[in-house]
Amino acid sequence: MSIHPTAAIESGAKIGKNVKIGAFTYIDNDVELGDACEIGPHVTILRYTRLGNGCQVHAGAVLGDTPQDLAFRDTQSYVTVGDRSVLREGVTIHRGTHEGTVTRVGDDCLLMGFSHLAHNVQVGNGVIISNGALLAGYAEVGDRAFISGNSLIHQFTRVGRLAMLSGGTATHKDVLPFCMTHTLSRSSVMGLNVVGLRRAGFSIEERSLLKKAFKRLYKSGLNVSQALEKLDQEFDSPLVKEWSEFIRASSRGICKVAGEG
Repeated sequence: MSIHPTAAIESGAKIGKNVKIGAFTYIDNDVELGDACEIGPHVTILRYTRLGNGCQVHAGAVLGDTPQDLAFRDTQSYVTVGDRSVLREGVTIHRGTHEGTVTRVGDDCLLMGFSHLAHNVQVGNGVIISNGALLAGYAEVGDRAFISGNSLIHQFTRVGRLAMLSGGTATHKDVLPFCMTHTLSRSSVMGLNVVGLRRAGFSIEERSLLKKAFKRLYKSGLNVSQALEKLDQEFDSPLVKEWSEFIRASSRGICKVAGEG
């Protein structure tokens, strides 16, 4: 274990094995740091924050501060970060609003500089969130999604797994799994995240099937309910079923396709 002499660690903090803590960092009571975490200088980790094993937290990050939500009543709520996740400079993650609720980051995530997760955000495994991206309260991001720089995700909005938000996207509608938004667009997708699908090992056949399902959903002139019926009738695929289930679970509606009014 390596702890800089200027670091302040409250007696109620639980520090794992082989942890490094940098200069002028503050670790509050009721904080848990897993084994082999590396905490940089000038980091603030407040109570009810839990970090898994092998996490890295860079200079100036603030984890576990109270939510910017007028409904908050100083209840016991949490921030949890999974194993091997990296939080870069100036990242901020706020606790859940209500008693016992959690703002959660999964395993193997990368949150780049000055990105922000508001209260009750849920981030899956292997997610990349680029510099300056802002996720409002109760937003959800699926596994291996990519959130590009300066993107904005409205409260309660969901981003499906392996989706990609291009730079400067603002969305208040759900982004389907495997899809990609336009740069500097608002709540619209332009097609599949083909590069992401290739990197994830999706076969040519699977990608071709998703392209056909995308056309049926977005370019057949059907409304969403009608298109869902067709997807169920015409595609016997777990990937398309994932789309159908995602859409049916949507409370905000899904993004339109680029070019539609």
